[in-house]
Amino acid sequence: MITKTLDLGCGLNPRNPFDCSEVYGIDIRENKDLNIFNVDLIIDPIPFNESFFDYVTAYDFIEHIPRVMYLPERKFPFVDLMSEIFRVLKPGGKFLSYTPAFPYPEAWVDPTHVNTITNKTFMYFDNKNCGAKRYGFIGGFEIEKQYWHSKHWWKKRSHLISILVKPIN
Repeated sequence: MITKTLDLGCGLNPRNPFDCSEVYGIDIRENKDLNIFNVDLIIDPIPFNESFFDYVTAYDFIEHIPRVMYLPERKFPFVDLMSEIFRVLKPGGKFLSYTPAFPYPEAWVDPTHVNTITNKTFMYFDNKNCGAKRYGFIGGFEIEKQYWHSKHWWKKRSHLISILVKPIN
């Protein structure tokens, strides 16, 4: 069975934590040989068809997506990206986010971090609460699990790992 994963903000090496047979990436650098596509996810949609992926991952990425922009009309890039992730996932597909989060300094120290994530952020995209619908979110995930993690054994658990599932209906 062929399984497909998409790694957002993948750099030169898309991650494949679910051991999928086809791996794709989106980054500011393109490498068609490695299925890495140059897309600005702040303003552009994910360039794949609906229900294309079994998994979407974002490692140290979503904190770089602004919550609000004016172009000149108001836009909610983070909400739009979450809608796009929902759209490209197959029913039963999973989104894994690994991001520095509040209250830890890693959420703030990088000047390009413009979207502070907390352990309650994804509740706005949960199909039970889904407060993000008022900002245009299309979808409704189930939060499978969340937990704190650190890249390094000597640091506090500064990164929040969240796994969201697109319901099968």
